[in-house]
Amino acid sequence: MAEGTISILVADDHTLLRQALSDLLAAEPDFDVVAQAATGTETVRLAGQYRPDVVILDIEMPENDPATTVRCILMQLPEARIIVLSMDDSQPLVRELLSLGVHGYLHKSVSRETLVSAIRERQAGGRRTVTVSVSAASLEPSAAEPELHGGLTLREIEVLTLAGRALSNRQIAIKLGIAEGTVKRHLRNVFEKLGAVSRIDAVNKAVARSLIPAPGRADDLVPPR
Repeated sequence: MAEGTISILVADDHTLLRQALSDLLAAEPDFDVVAQAATGTETVRLAGQYRPDVVILDIEMPENDPATTVRCILMQLPEARIIVLSMDDSQPLVRELLSLGVHGYLHKSVSRETLVSAIRERQAGGRRTVTVSVSAASLEPSAAEPELHGGLTLREIEVLTLAGRALSNRQIAIKLGIAEGTVKRHLRNVFEKLGAVSRIDAVNKAVARSLIPAPGRADDLVPPR
């Protein structure tokens, strides 16, 4: 690899998008896309194998939650620049991943110039430089989502209720107007709060505690009071 060239690992589970992004970056004279990954575990494995300077990371991939993927990469490559490129730019998620050490959090609507500039950013004065480009809505102040009885938030109850109706993560995301990765994170939170090991287990425990109505009832999106 030529001196000054930036090696890049592109991680996204959508094949066409991953390939298009890789082609776009490879067109830059000082970029070298050394590997592509489609899952969280594959991203961690390839990061250790190729040791890229930069990891472009989509956070809505199967296998591993975003925080685990970031931690595992940085354990192997503490100097790697991780740049999140995602449609999900909710405030809690942005804050969490930035606190873990990612160097950039970009919404997928950013321009090519913004992405390329973020990749070329270097350490400034010995300090980690951070690039953030997210939607305007995500920057608006917002209060923490209140928890209802049982420790579940209203959104978690909505997600679990739909899961109880056997809707897939994608179907739940479409119905609620949120990202599929957000649905997965809500379900992980629900599993942890209820001590559940699966969707069915979580639904059964929530119904038993009267946190959600039994699947199939007409009022299944009205949280219990």
